[in-house]
Amino acid sequence: MSKKLKVAFIGTGIMGAPIAGHIMDAGYPLTVFNRTKTKAEGLIAKGATWADSPAEAAKDADVVFTMVGFPTDVEEIYLAGDGLLATAKDGAYLIDLTTSAPELARDIAGAAEVCGKHAFDCPVTGGEGGALAGTLTAIVGATERDIEPVRAVLETFTSKIFCFGGAGKGQAAKLSNQVALASSMVGMADALSFAQQNDLDVEQVREMICSGTGSTGAMMALAPKALDGDYKPGFLVEHFLKDLGLALSVAEEKELALPGADTAFTLYDMLDAIGGGRMGTQAITLLYQEEADAVAAGLDWSLYTAAHEHDEGCDCGCDHDHEGHGHECCCGGEGHGHGEGHECQCGHGHHEE
Repeated sequence: MSKKLKVAFIGTGIMGAPIAGHIMDAGYPLTVFNRTKTKAEGLIAKGATWADSPAEAAKDADVVFTMVGFPTDVEEIYLAGDGLLATAKDGAYLIDLTTSAPELARDIAGAAEVCGKHAFDCPVTGGEGGALAGTLTAIVGATERDIEPVRAVLETFTSKIFCFGGAGKGQAAKLSNQVALASSMVGMADALSFAQQNDLDVEQVREMICSGTGSTGAMMALAPKALDGDYKPGFLVEHFLKDLGLALSVAEEKELALPGADTAFTLYDMLDAIGGGRMGTQAITLLYQEEADAVAAGLDWSLYTAAHEHDEGCDCGCDHDHEGHGHECCCGGEGHGHGEGHECQCGHGHHEE
């Protein structure tokens, strides 16, 4: 395929907008769609074409990228009656950058081939900083041969591409990354709190840790933001919570215990419950601070008390602790995590977005 491939990009949020910008900067004609048009205005000002729906964005595109929030969004965009599998042109490449469920990625890839199109999962890691710099790592559920026709487009916003050989394996590999990140985030928060409680210069402790074997990406890149009281999202708490829920769901299917991820899920679920879902993941450190500090940052511990009472009162018999967004509740309710009108049939609303 030539460099003049027509590209569509669906989902121009914190990560999607800069990724789409790099694609444009490399000379690819770009059409964009986002639920909130204002988040695409920067791209439109640079020359991107606006589309009023995912179907309109994709109809003439050779390559369609999607980067949305939750598996329910992915499912709707690809598999609905007017979804990408039905509306994209024959031979189009449909590339999902969302961190989503491996099983859903396999379903989409299989259905795409039946429809005469090519789809593969390609979640990324590197955060907002990597997206802005164009140095993300792509984690692909396909072979090197599969991605060759679109490799040049992928290279516009990545510095590394790892191919894991089959549909859904990119998602599984990305969830492995999130499992590792989960424990490092808890370790970062633990260490900063421990240093603070021992009257140490916390920044000096952080520098010391980063010089040795305790160093992690979290300690290097996110701890400074936490220490400065900067909780703006490079990666949203609610999205990390979704990722951990997906990983724990897969682990449960495999009868695998992940105590580190389980602990992180519990803490981030608490943070989300008290109003931190739209903060950056470094806001986990607020759970270790005095209540006044949390309140000053915009959190409300009374919300956790209410949520905890609600969980105890739910009598549908389901374990809602580790449900990923879009998973079906055994009581018959669909998609407690995202979307409109998805109410659990037990009569309780579980973590509606």
